Amino acid sequence: MTNPKSNPSAGPLAGVKIVDLSLLLPGPLCSQHLADMGAEVIKIENPRAYDGTRAMLKGNLGYSALFMMLNRNKKAITLNLKRPASQEILFKLLADADILLEGFRPDGMDKMGIGYDVLKEKFPRLIYCGISGYGTSGKYVNFAGHDLNYLALSGVLHQTGNPPRPAGFQLADIGGGTLTAVSAILAALYHREKTGRGQRIDVSMTDASLQFLSLFGGIYSASGKSPEPGNEILSGKLPNYNIYETKEGRYVALGALEDMFFQTFLRAAGLENLTKETPLTEENLHIVKQTLVDYFLSKTYVDLEPIFLNEDSCLTPILSLEEVVKDSHFRERKMIFETKTDKYGDVLQFGSPFHFSETPVTYRNDPPDHGEHTNEILKSLGYSEGNIEEFRKDRVI
Repeated sequence: MTNPKSNPSAGPLAGVKIVDLSLLLPGPLCSQHLADMGAEVIKIENPRAYDGTRAMLKGNLGYSALFMMLNRNKKAITLNLKRPASQEILFKLLADADILLEGFRPDGMDKMGIGYDVLKEKFPRLIYCGISGYGTSGKYVNFAGHDLNYLALSGVLHQTGNPPRPAGFQLADIGGGTLTAVSAILAALYHREKTGRGQRIDVSMTDASLQFLSLFGGIYSASGKSPEPGNEILSGKLPNYNIYETKEGRYVALGALEDMFFQTFLRAAGLENLTKETPLTEENLHIVKQTLVDYFLSKTYVDLEPIFLNEDSCLTPILSLEEVVKDSHFRERKMIFETKTDKYGDVLQFGSPFHFSETPVTYRNDPPDHGEHTNEILKSLGYSEGNIEEFRKDRVI
């Protein structure tokens, strides 16, 4: 199934211009979400040090599948921001820009002489969003880190079990970085519509990860006890909210947290007398759980299909990514599609999770080559061919 690139339309952010200095994953995924919503995004990379995702997961494809997943609907320009001439070009780009997005360490832009204090004087309407591991203050401000570190310090990793284990996906980067930045940028745009003033957004992936523990924070506040890893109501304690192995060695997720859903599951499984004979009380949890362990070990996915299809059973197969990519639900909602690129043919894409009835997202342009639009953008800023050649000689671009 191929999803052709959409024609440009008035998405909710049509007319918004974003200058994106971010690299790797959290920032580029954020700007892609905004670009899908109609914003113009100009991606800036160093002329001799491109975004690292351009080199990742190439295999035999001839292109980086990860870069293609994060950078559609953008234009690309190269600038060596340590050169004064490059900074002047950046200022020209920012003259009519709405948002600057960056993912350096908190003092990275300041060290180049183009930090927020400098930019807000020149561009008072500019919304400046920085995504960092620990934010612009606090004792960890200058620490290096990655997703695992942010989850560790925010307490999220502690809840994964005993011993703790990596989640296996980038929870802090995307949930804490990308989506927090998207929300904050949209709120800042709304504020600017009312006041005319831009502002700085300080996104800490560690701060944002803490929000994933809101339920456990409530438990701690009420009891004064730190939640027990791997043995709380959402992390393995309850038999009706747990993961079970099937006969063929696959796994299923039972999420029947409310009693009405659990009873629906039990009836569908032929276990309707289970909680009547063994009420779901604290002392009986292990008995009920063992009954379900034995039940699922006797069933294959084929056996369980009728329960999977029961709308109120809350039993779902745990799908591999290969299965997700083929799933008709995601295909119907255009969350998985292949786009035809001019250079590489069909390329797998994840769709935008933002669904609007009046201003739908659009997929307009392939992810850009390194510096692909440098000449075009510089000419639009008033630079001549001669200027551009000089910039290249001076390693400005």
